[in-house]
Amino acid sequence: MKDFKDRAAVITGAASGFGKAFAEMGAALGMKLVLADIQAEALDATVSDLRARGASVIGLRTDVSSSEQMQVLADAALSQYGAVHLLFNNAGVLSGGLVWESTEKDWDWVLGVNVRSVIHGVRIFTPLMLAAAAADPDYEGHIVNTASMAGLVNAPNSGAYNVSKHAIVSLSETLYQDLALVSGQVHCSVLCPFYVPTGISTSARNRPDDLANAAGPTHSQTVALAQNAKATGAAKVTSQEIAKMTFDAIRERNFYIYSHPHLMASVRDRFEAIVAQRNPPDPYAGSPVLRAQLVEALRH
Repeated sequence: MKDFKDRAAVITGAASGFGKAFAEMGAALGMKLVLADIQAEALDATVSDLRARGASVIGLRTDVSSSEQMQVLADAALSQYGAVHLLFNNAGVLSGGLVWESTEKDWDWVLGVNVRSVIHGVRIFTPLMLAAAAADPDYEGHIVNTASMAGLVNAPNSGAYNVSKHAIVSLSETLYQDLALVSGQVHCSVLCPFYVPTGISTSARNRPDDLANAAGPTHSQTVALAQNAKATGAAKVTSQEIAKMTFDAIRERNFYIYSHPHLMASVRDRFEAIVAQRNPPDPYAGSPVLRAQLVEALRH
């Protein structure tokens, strides 16, 4: 897809972080926007700001873990713009801690937002895109699923998040293969960023009350969130840079999108260990000080 002007994009998690950056770049390119987020006030502010810039945009408060609400989002997009050309399955939340300390509610929350939302997006929007392609030989569609470097390696003390992001990489790779069987007009990518200051460290602010843990976070979960907040706070790559990388990938039909390519050595080490049937390598092998700090924090 080379030309974005007047094409419609649906973006989840659009009121902050990557989603807001995608929306701002889409608006600058002349796209029509359908924005979804769980934070009504922040979503309204984003919609108002983009309209003030001259963009055609609607916003719907959406719990992306809900199949019914994702269907409402799709219906609104079709009603407003007639077709969807870009879908950013971007909404996500963060949870850490020792994997056995994640409660059932922790798993339900993380998998609901990080995995089921993408499943809903692929299941609902892909047929709409394929139908548009069948009706118009000039139609182009593209789906971008936001995963993480945590979908390619398995850092300790991040079990639920790792599982969710590995699922998105697998889903996206399968979607890529399946689309290639049936259409040359609809494509997809998977975004695998590392630490970027997006506000995900405070995603628990939007956690539903019925999925909250009465006992509060465990020590390891508190350590994980503090580690993430420190790392994202010191990160140099911005959401705007991620948006540019992503739109460039869409133009070139590139599937894998990495924000920190120099970190791929850890991915290579993991896959080489898999092929050689070696035990999993230490993801912190290149940063022994960080590992030592994590061990110290967890044991005290």
